[in-house]
Amino acid sequence: MDTDVSLWLAVLLFVVGLVCLVKGGDWFVRGAVDLAALLHIPELIVGATVVAIGTTLPEVMVSASAAVKGIGAMSYGNAIGSIICNTALISALTIAIRPSETDRKSLRLPVTFFFIAAASYLVLSYFVGRFDRAAGVAYLIMFVIYIAINVKQAMKLSAENPDADDPEVEEHNDPLWLSLVLLVVGGALIAVGARLLVDYGTVIAIYMGVPSSVIALTFIALGTSLPELVTAIVSLAKGHGALSLGNIIGANLFNLILVNGVSVTLAPYELPVEKTLFGRNAALVLDLPLMLFVMLLLTVPALIRGKLYRWQGITLLALYVGFIVLQFAV
Repeated sequence: MDTDVSLWLAVLLFVVGLVCLVKGGDWFVRGAVDLAALLHIPELIVGATVVAIGTTLPEVMVSASAAVKGIGAMSYGNAIGSIICNTALISALTIAIRPSETDRKSLRLPVTFFFIAAASYLVLSYFVGRFDRAAGVAYLIMFVIYIAINVKQAMKLSAENPDADDPEVEEHNDPLWLSLVLLVVGGALIAVGARLLVDYGTVIAIYMGVPSSVIALTFIALGTSLPELVTAIVSLAKGHGALSLGNIIGANLFNLILVNGVSVTLAPYELPVEKTLFGRNAALVLDLPLMLFVMLLLTVPALIRGKLYRWQGITLLALYVGFIVLQFAV
């Protein structure tokens, strides 16, 4: 990222990134929906795997680059901040606008993996205070296991229902090769767009005098979560709520086991202590508890009732606003 560019050029490149994100998101969702229809796989599974990997690419690139440069705080802030943003802003917006029913069976696997990964992350944070290379490798192994289980499950569903129509999937018009091209090109545009928004949005923030410690946990986290936001908006507009929910939960899981796994494997780092709250490390008293709470608030009602409620979205949005206010006020 070139921090010497002029403000007008930064704004121009920021807008170019936004255009790439919007168009890439449209193609990416179209390819994912057609893929689900062609292979007779539930949208939630596609969203929690293929789409989630694609929309998590910006976090992987930003966090890996930060880790190699020795900026552990940015790797941590990007991963945890993205989970909070995905859940309490992006998912909250879609739920508040259009609550929907969920497939509890398809939801169990990504949710279970997330909370297993979160538990290990909390143990390392509170009792060790460091993420070493062994932890990074363990997270990457967990990622491989999760993908393998999903592939096996998808193959089984496809074999059991070769001619079944998913009621959530509209009639598709694209052949398999075009669906895959749309996924790849759409994902590439999303990654490029997100990088432009993060890099030059950060330049704009610096021009405006926003502290770098706040940029890492809020602005960059929001920037790298823009693919999830675009995917959620496009999915919502096209009536594919399951794809959006699967994407959010899958992306949150991948922030812990893929983004964090790659970063820690490349360059182990200590839990950052750049900011305090009530005299204690803000990561321990605010960031990590909030990450866990918002995911519980999103997933528990969905698993018990098989439905998402508008009050969840409103509550999550209120929590996110409070989180952002604390970042700038304390």
